[in-house]
Amino acid sequence: MAAKSRGTVNAAPRTLEELNQHIIACERCPRLREYCQHIAAVKKKAYRDWDYWGRPVPSFGDTRARVMILGLAPGAHGSNRTGRPFTGDGSGDFLYPVLYETGYASQPKATSRDDGMKLRDLWISATVRCAPPGNKPLPEEIANCSSYLDEEIALLSTLRVVVCLGQIAFHAYLKFLVRAGEIARRSAFTFSHGAEYVFPDGRWLLASYHPSLQNTNTGRLTRPMFAAIFNRARELSAK
Repeated sequence: MAAKSRGTVNAAPRTLEELNQHIIACERCPRLREYCQHIAAVKKKAYRDWDYWGRPVPSFGDTRARVMILGLAPGAHGSNRTGRPFTGDGSGDFLYPVLYETGYASQPKATSRDDGMKLRDLWISATVRCAPPGNKPLPEEIANCSSYLDEEIALLSTLRVVVCLGQIAFHAYLKFLVRAGEIARRSAFTFSHGAEYVFPDGRWLLASYHPSLQNTNTGRLTRPMFAAIFNRARELSAK
């Protein structure tokens, strides 16, 4: 399905807050917008009293961060409900306690945009900003969101480490590096948990399994494994 025009932004955003406003207003992917709005209207029984966010989910964190998390996409009843990355679903319930333990988050539990959560030296972004059906965005939908990642990285002037959660985020960041002229091709880089690469711009890529319930409930990703990723990110960001 062809996507709509990539929008009518007249100039590159000057701040991360301005970029977030562009993201929230985005209508590039009709399939995703229709799905998010449908979920927001129908809701889940457990959340019937919630006013779902139902829009593209903006990034979140410390604008002076040296570390960025790049995830996959909002969850239908998680971020699509709360409007903040990894907030209100099983992945976030696993992620934020680890971020708190490793010193990146002010509290271990994330429930809503108004819960007082603050991040320190960390920015959380996503490959796709709208919840996709089956948690599987189409290639063209990933491509439609790619310019937001480009603009975001340009505005994160202190960024040193990108932690990619899962293979889709890993390849999305490699595609950014190709677009930026930092690498010639993606095939030279292999995804595995704990894999790390440094690039000509001086930034590091650190790979991790995604904290999905499929990975955490089966023990493929444990809390010590995940904490080790963020402790390593802190070490690399100081280089």
